[in-house]
Amino acid sequence: MSTTDTDTAADKAAGASAEERELGAAGSQLSTAPSEEISLPSLGVLGWARWFWRQLTSMRVALLLLFLLSLGAIPGSLIPQTSIDALKVQTFKDKHPTLTPIYEKLQLFNVYSSVWFSAIYILLFISLIGCIVPRTWQFIGQLRGRPPGAPRRLTRLPAYTTWRTEAEPEQVLRAAQRIMKGRRFRTESSGDAVAAEKGYLREVGNLLFHVALIVLLVSFAAGQLWKFEGSKLVVEGDGFSNSLVQYDDRKSGQLFNSDDLAPFGFQLDRFTATYERSGPQMRTPRTFNADVTYWDGADGAERKTRIKVNEPLEIAGYKVYLLNHGYAPVVTVRDGKGEIAYKGPVAGLPIDGANLTESMVIKVPDYRNKAGKKDQIAFQGQFLPTWVRSQGMFSVFPALDNPTLVLTAYHGSLGIDGGTPQSVYQLDKSRMKQFMESDGTSKYARALAVGDTMKLPNGAGSLKFEGVKEWASFQISHKPGTEGALIGAVAALVGLAASLFIQRRRVWVRAVTGKDGTTVVEMAGLGRSESAKLPEELADLAVRLQADAPPATEPEPERQPEPEPEAQSAPESENESENESEKESAPESENESPESDGEPASDSGPVAGGTDPADPSEGAHA
Repeated sequence: MSTTDTDTAADKAAGASAEERELGAAGSQLSTAPSEEISLPSLGVLGWARWFWRQLTSMRVALLLLFLLSLGAIPGSLIPQTSIDALKVQTFKDKHPTLTPIYEKLQLFNVYSSVWFSAIYILLFISLIGCIVPRTWQFIGQLRGRPPGAPRRLTRLPAYTTWRTEAEPEQVLRAAQRIMKGRRFRTESSGDAVAAEKGYLREVGNLLFHVALIVLLVSFAAGQLWKFEGSKLVVEGDGFSNSLVQYDDRKSGQLFNSDDLAPFGFQLDRFTATYERSGPQMRTPRTFNADVTYWDGADGAERKTRIKVNEPLEIAGYKVYLLNHGYAPVVTVRDGKGEIAYKGPVAGLPIDGANLTESMVIKVPDYRNKAGKKDQIAFQGQFLPTWVRSQGMFSVFPALDNPTLVLTAYHGSLGIDGGTPQSVYQLDKSRMKQFMESDGTSKYARALAVGDTMKLPNGAGSLKFEGVKEWASFQISHKPGTEGALIGAVAALVGLAASLFIQRRRVWVRAVTGKDGTTVVEMAGLGRSESAKLPEELADLAVRLQADAPPATEPEPERQPEPEPEAQSAPESENESENESEKESAPESENESPESDGEPASDSGPVAGGTDPADPSEGAHA
């Protein structure tokens, strides 16, 4: 580096130091952000720990962690989550065998409970607390303090104005203090100046924003630790009671206690669904309503309501969402003795989401054959809401236009006597034998319309298709942190708006007596950041103050005597030499000028050094 560069850098540093000394306390920070000191951490564990803590609690790291948290939530929205829909997760795994191992290693099917998401979450929580605590104490100190005194040179500030007035300095300062208090400035009078400060709500907004983020994190954590949610499939006419044994599947947080389940229930009175029958939106649901009767508490009064998609039933701190819909064929099964072995609706598992084709399994463990011996029987097949024979074994429309039940039958052991749980939608046929037609070679199967009866070979029994009921699946959810998250989100928006649109600024007014006896008024302003509003506000304050301290009338300057007309220009160039010779031969005169017709040429007497005032060249210099 050259000597010139070194000198320039030194001059800049000296200038910056001088400017800081000039502004003094007036140039102190206008925020609660901690001052950053550039220093290398000392060697050792304590030094590195101190350095790591400072980095973690810095604002830039907090913003980085918040950004990483939002990025981490993206796969949780795009990839099916086990905690939300395990069936969709399994379907995704079946369709993407290559991506599945990678996603499982990265815990992308359980994003919100993954190790990396929890690490970001906890670090952000610590970072925010580390940012808020020192800023809060510093802000409290600023609230208890007074606006700093005026710097010596107000002209150095970005917004400045001055004028002279006949009002006394004390009168000007009192008027300035009154005007700025009326504009909600905090004022402090000291000596020949008044200091004012405004915009503390900006720092309140900053702190509110960070506190709101902590509230959001705590609410999210509480919702995960004490949450409970489960699903239940309910057929028309059946009900649900909020107890663990009633749920088809359930999951809860680590701190949830089953004794905390609220006593409520509901009954599905009717489900109504209509579909678009033509156009590009064919088969799209138009109405999707569940009419229910519910009660809160063991002895609570019954009330009726309607649950729609995205319009859940809210009861006892729980929300009951309508998720899905399907059909439950009503059948009557008689054994070989003609006795009713089973009668009622059987819900199917949808295998075609658009047209609601369902996989059917009917298990009858309490059954006797024609000889009266105990046996077990099962039916397996499909239910088609609208069946067209030429279209195969799938429904062509989701409404009940031509409901058909296609079944085959098995007898033997269902495998449930050992106590091993089984899915009601799956049939273990390893110890069962399928019924055959009378020829002994064809498998027995029938397609039943409503009212048809399926008679098993050799008098083994029968199944009658009585009708169709509809079912609806509900999700019952309880998350205690929802209200806190809403409050935190609203508070974060309010705090962010305050920190963006409110400007912290300081204004000083100085009034001193000038040398001419008038009062010199100076006004200056300083803001946290450059803004056009500060000069505008200072100009408005100055206009208001001039009503009490009007500018003094400037004295008219003394009229100066008009200067004598200068000597005429030199003659034309062709006669210049001749005139010069004439002037040289002319006698010197102290009272006359060749061009003044006898008027005095000057009041100052002879010119020293023999210079001729009539010389055109000398007149041009003058």
